[in-house]
Amino acid sequence: MIDLNFLGKSKTKAKFKKQYRDIKISYLNRIRWAVSMFYFGMGLCFATWASRIPDIKTTLQLSEGDLGTILFALPLGQLLIMPFSGKLVSRFGSHRMLVFSLLFYVFSMTNLGLATNAWQLSAGLFVFGIFGNLSNIAVNTQGVYTEVLFKKTIMSSFHGMWSFAGFMGALVGLAMLAFDLTPYIHFLIVGGVVFLMMAFNFKFLIKAKETIKVKKAKMFSKPDSALIWLGIIGFCSMASEGVMFDWSGVYFKDVIKAPGPLVILGYTSFMIMMAGGRFLGDGLIRKFGRKNVLKISGIMISTGLFIAVFFPFIIPSTLAFMLVGLGVSTIVPTVYSLAGKNPNVSPSIALTTVSSVSFLGFLMGPPIIGYIAELSNLRFSFAFIGIFGVLIAFMVSKIETIE
Repeated sequence: MIDLNFLGKSKTKAKFKKQYRDIKISYLNRIRWAVSMFYFGMGLCFATWASRIPDIKTTLQLSEGDLGTILFALPLGQLLIMPFSGKLVSRFGSHRMLVFSLLFYVFSMTNLGLATNAWQLSAGLFVFGIFGNLSNIAVNTQGVYTEVLFKKTIMSSFHGMWSFAGFMGALVGLAMLAFDLTPYIHFLIVGGVVFLMMAFNFKFLIKAKETIKVKKAKMFSKPDSALIWLGIIGFCSMASEGVMFDWSGVYFKDVIKAPGPLVILGYTSFMIMMAGGRFLGDGLIRKFGRKNVLKISGIMISTGLFIAVFFPFIIPSTLAFMLVGLGVSTIVPTVYSLAGKNPNVSPSIALTTVSSVSFLGFLMGPPIIGYIAELSNLRFSFAFIGIFGVLIAFMVSKIETIE
């Protein structure tokens, strides 16, 4: 069995500033709202880019293989910053790094709309990946701190805000297409909205000092094995999630042959169910336990993807993508919450380890889909990703300490 004994007895090691002692519930809720808005801003940025992928693919005259190669620039950017992101968040504070990285995340998103050829888009996505990883570590560290202050599980609701932003990003993307606005104008409008959200909420971010002293080690020293296993579970979930973001529109356009605006139907249905599942996730986990929820979630991912493969029509595929959305909804929030409570590693470093492995699935899954589709077809590549849900259920069943 996989040894994850720390899960049942761990507490987050962080020293909060004096203003958080005996904090009033009204101010505590304001903190939760502020952190939620940063999750929302990150999700809105990524969904905005994802909603225009089919349009940009057509404009730049890219094949599935070309698009897969270009999308690989995102994980390359993440890999570059991966050894440093957790240390930067620990050194400068998650509240500072979150504001800094999200500002540049917005800026790099808008620049994607200026790409006129493949190499420019690749360069833009590389930078987008760098600041996306930094923002991800910083915002989830804030989420762990807020969960500690509330003394109950709320991480799933934070990720629900990220997913809700994805749904809103899809709707905004549909509206921008209807008005025939270019991706650059679209990205500028969304960037302005995210900037205003940051301006109204940054002062409510939690200021905390991580108290775990990590010994100096080589940059690529062996990480905690328990965190790696959590990361692998997250990898399988986020690979499925990444495929939905980057390829659902293409799947509905090229395989389902959905007419006009209905191309975005699969993505939208996925995002609605993922957001809904995350807002309900904390309650479901408290009622049925982490293990049962995670195992069922993995089976739902596989079932949904296989339905879309074997029944490539609008109604069954829409229902299938909804099932995938429910499946992925609670896995990553649960994995991140457990990682942030590791007693031997600071929250930002633990989250870096787990999220880096997880996000490799999120960012490498879409390029792999492109390569497989180029060799065979898009339906076969979706079936390949469908195997990951079964792997999640299997791995969770082998971890005895998850209840």
